[in-house]
Amino acid sequence: MAKYKQLAEKFIADIQTGKLSYGDRMLSLRQLSRQHNISLSTAVNCYEELESLGWLISKPQAGFYVSSQQSEIQSPEWHPFTSSVSTLEPQRFSSPKLSGAKLSGPLGRSRSSLDQDSRAALDNCFRRAMKRSAQKVEDYPELQGEKVLREALANHFSHNGFGLNSDELVVTHGCIDAVKIALEACTKAGDTVAVSSPCYDGLLDLLAQLSLNILEIPSLNDGIDLVQLEEHLRLGTIQAGLFCTTHMNPQGITMSMQQKQQLADFANQYQIPMIEDDVYLELSHHNQMPLPASYYDMHGYMIWCGSVSKTLSPSYRVGWCRPGRYLDVILKRSFGVPTLIQFAIADFIDSGAYAKRLKHLRYRLASQYQVYLNYLIEHLPEGSRVTQPDGGLVLWIQVPNLNITQFQNAVQAEILDIRVGPLFTSSNRYQDCIRINMGFALDESVKKELDKMIRLINRNIAEC
Repeated sequence: MAKYKQLAEKFIADIQTGKLSYGDRMLSLRQLSRQHNISLSTAVNCYEELESLGWLISKPQAGFYVSSQQSEIQSPEWHPFTSSVSTLEPQRFSSPKLSGAKLSGPLGRSRSSLDQDSRAALDNCFRRAMKRSAQKVEDYPELQGEKVLREALANHFSHNGFGLNSDELVVTHGCIDAVKIALEACTKAGDTVAVSSPCYDGLLDLLAQLSLNILEIPSLNDGIDLVQLEEHLRLGTIQAGLFCTTHMNPQGITMSMQQKQQLADFANQYQIPMIEDDVYLELSHHNQMPLPASYYDMHGYMIWCGSVSKTLSPSYRVGWCRPGRYLDVILKRSFGVPTLIQFAIADFIDSGAYAKRLKHLRYRLASQYQVYLNYLIEHLPEGSRVTQPDGGLVLWIQVPNLNITQFQNAVQAEILDIRVGPLFTSSNRYQDCIRINMGFALDESVKKELDKMIRLINRNIAEC
């Protein structure tokens, strides 16, 4: 075994036995090198190995810190079921509202805060974009998206291991718009689309609006039940697939690389379009961006969708898709995205501010996740389960014997913005589940909302 792996295993053992605790700062690379009489490159490899496995996180200009501790709470159980086609009811999956206005509390919608450095950098990017786009103010936006943004995105993802060409990309009004035009391009009303179960309620709402049926595929610890998916592909039950593959919303699971590769293989083998909603791809708790399933696409049947809504801000409504063989038909449905915003986002990426933002955001989310998890462990009823994702913005909570009807009524009465399990399915599953956002620091205002949720949970647990 390589020296760096031997040393990494020792540190893992120290963390597991409590010799190193969550938040402890590790030796600097030079100190590690001197203490263990190893080369600097071996020290780097050791820490990078621990970081890739989730035991350490690197804080910019501050070093490496212990990121993991043995959890005192179990992950939710994923009960198997037999997939069948179901019809969606329009409006059932719309976000909760109060007196006609959508709620916008910190635990409801999946989002995070924008730090001051990123705000300042964006201000500068918009000022430069005003000058650089001046010659285009009298023109309509390019239907495929401005070349400057497509090139910036292609370079960014290629640098992270997912090689792209700018001509492969189409700029859209956010990720949900990319998914919408992809669905319109490859399905028609009455078709059936395979989705994971549970599935983000916004996608279910979109599918209902398009009069599409769904086939829910059960979740597993490493992804979804690909055996059932392939059986329905073989039978011709479905006309398309729609899957979040990395840090899934709401269940927090990331498909293993084997699952992602198999999903792409299925798309190509059965020549069925698979739409990949990858809006959380860049929010790993580690510095390394996971590869999407579309990385393994050989014949263009994967339609890869993403945006800056989760990594930067949803207010810009800037997203993209790589349509593969569906490029021409998707372009016919595109009307262009405001030119100034495209130039500003391109500048933000090219200037290095986006990479800096991601590095800080990943570290912050990894730290926040542990704080949220510790708080939930301390305050949730005994027997509760919480997902333990390695990235993303959401936590899926399972509370045995929760009376979901009474709980939901109490949530609405208290004007609490959270999402209950039944929103994420067309069936009667997930009656004991809740999804919360963990994208904001757990300050007093957020803690107040969490305390309210926990109080309502305790009040609405059914007696066995």
